[in-house]
Amino acid sequence: MKIDVWSDIVCPFCYIGKRRLEGALERFEHKDEVEVAFKSFQLDASAEKGSGKSMHDLLAAKYGMSYDQAKAMTDQMTDQAKDEGLDYYFDTMIPTNTEDAHRLSHYANEQGKMDDMIERVMYAFFTESLDVSDHDTLVKLAEEVGLDKEEARAVLSEGKYRDQVLQDQQEGTQIGVQGVPFFVFNQKYAVSGAQPTDAFLEVLEKVRKEEQEEAPVKVLNDDAVGQSCSDDSC
Repeated sequence: MKIDVWSDIVCPFCYIGKRRLEGALERFEHKDEVEVAFKSFQLDASAEKGSGKSMHDLLAAKYGMSYDQAKAMTDQMTDQAKDEGLDYYFDTMIPTNTEDAHRLSHYANEQGKMDDMIERVMYAFFTESLDVSDHDTLVKLAEEVGLDKEEARAVLSEGKYRDQVLQDQQEGTQIGVQGVPFFVFNQKYAVSGAQPTDAFLEVLEKVRKEEQEEAPVKVLNDDAVGQSCSDDSC
């Protein structure tokens, strides 16, 4: 079984959704037969690097709310993340552009370490409050997951894999991805949002039974609104 996951590194529901899918896979009897592939999706391709703005300031401006209201919103999300064993520190997060981190993930994919790279960068952003657009930081993270630091630096400095990032984004648009995380099972069944672990397990078992059937992409959870980020949220 193949699961394609469209996500953005700075999307809070993407990290939560990643954990919930992993939890479902741990309970899935055939987890060794499942391949998970991450697809790049930038929620804001025009996001600034080094803006100096806090996450709360950006959210307040984006949604026309007060700083305190923005903080209350992120506090709720922090509690949800905590339930999945994740620590979010919105007070010190560094909002930034994610293209370089996505490009690096494609290099990691060629080395068989995409999941490791995505996990490390997400942890760096949400928990360690690191600047995940800074090349020195990204090279250090790449080295930590076992990638060659000089090759990683070349990827970043030479603009490699930019086409792959764009291709993922365009592919997502073509199949109707409007918010992330977005999960596609066997190129046939889609699940939108950070669904509960039990819901992911139910989908895994359903797809397992129907793997031989041919069908267009179908949203299995169309009657359940999952938590996700889009251009108009997060």
